[in-house]
Amino acid sequence: MSSEDTEQRVEAYQAALRAEHAAIYGYGVVGGRIREGRRDEARSAYDAHRARRDELQRTVRDLGGTPAQAEAAYALPFPVPDSPAATRLAAQLEDRVAGVYADVVRATEGERRRAAADALREAAVRAVRWRGGSVAFPGLAERSEPVAPSATPQT
Repeated sequence: MSSEDTEQRVEAYQAALRAEHAAIYGYGVVGGRIREGRRDEARSAYDAHRARRDELQRTVRDLGGTPAQAEAAYALPFPVPDSPAATRLAAQLEDRVAGVYADVVRATEGERRRAAADALREAAVRAVRWRGGSVAFPGLAERSEPVAPSATPQT
């Protein structure tokens, strides 16, 4: 593997790590606003993102990099005053995470590619659950068109 390949892989993992940091922060907001019936789902997603973050930190170190640190705070894409907004935020967080994992899939191979594909799939599934419908190409924002949900999302 050339040093350029390694640099590209490290940058892809760093981007995924930054997205996981942002998702963890975002789920803190989601957890504070989501209705009671969906709090366990939010907590489960929060825990999954923390585990992915820890895994990414190890991977960046294994590749010779210094893991990106979390910011003190992150700008939210819109105000989150209530449960419906928290549901939209959770779906958007998952879409962003899926997108960066798609980049990791492109930058890696072997077992690391499989792990990145698993992370992309998990984020896409969580996004579907939050949104109540899917997109045609999870992780590829430029090719994604929302699919009409068969039922209204539970907010």
